[in-house]
Amino acid sequence: MSLTNEQTQWFATTFGQVVSHVEQALVGKTTQVQLAMTCLLAEGHLLLEDFPGTGKTSLARAIAQTLQGKHNRIQFTPDLLPSDVTGVTVYDQKNQRFEFHPGPIFANIVLADEINRASPKTQSALLEVMEEGQVTVDGTTHAAGHPFMVIATMNPIEQAGTYRLPEAQLDRFLMKTSLGYPDHQSTMSILKSSGTKSGTKGLTALITTDAVVSMIDLAALVHVEDTVVDYISRLVAATREAPEVQLGCSVRAGLGLMRASKVWAAASGRNYVTPDDIKSLAAPVLAHRMVLDPEEE
Repeated sequence: MSLTNEQTQWFATTFGQVVSHVEQALVGKTTQVQLAMTCLLAEGHLLLEDFPGTGKTSLARAIAQTLQGKHNRIQFTPDLLPSDVTGVTVYDQKNQRFEFHPGPIFANIVLADEINRASPKTQSALLEVMEEGQVTVDGTTHAAGHPFMVIATMNPIEQAGTYRLPEAQLDRFLMKTSLGYPDHQSTMSILKSSGTKSGTKGLTALITTDAVVSMIDLAALVHVEDTVVDYISRLVAATREAPEVQLGCSVRAGLGLMRASKVWAAASGRNYVTPDDIKSLAAPVLAHRMVLDPEEE
């Protein structure tokens, strides 16, 4: 079964409307917003690494507020505990039984602010939920929200008091991108509206969680030719064979690139994937998963 022309048109129109809505809070960053929405609809997670004040948190908040679902923000600090993220089981003396109190990870959009400031023990609390969409506490499994997406932010400077994200953690993120500083015209627009615009506070929900789930299901129906699958396979294999790379991309990376390319194609009004879709997404999907030789970095 493949997408009909009507379904493809609805997908592309809705995708464009959501991107335009988010851009109200993030001026001049169309490509980055498109990547973030592609990540959401491909059921992946997004890592934003950039300098302070470039709008990382604003992007995450804008996406969360555009989606008519539950969203939470977790400020990662060195003293944050895993139970502060996943939740904890507490004994209720009145009912004489243990009750689970869910943590902030139980939401549709979770903003993990400055994720590298938490200890590796706390970071590991995200591994299960980012991969399987569930949390296991005291032997009991609890499902997270659907759709579910973690948007994490990192600061490339001010590394004092931070912990390096392990490769297993980085591999859980479908994409990694940066926003960069806005151009002159965008900066002018931001400065002019600073006295009248409240940024993300003025955004209202535009799309329901049911509509997002429908878009996720439709994206899965996008056709991928065997030659394009072969292209993805060879591309991922090349990262493992390159002499300057110590650790290449896993099969998970190839699967992620496939899912993201389907969304990218549908957002472009097509029900099939082209090699150009793969080229557009290869860097944000694959680059952060590779470990280079120190001399090559």
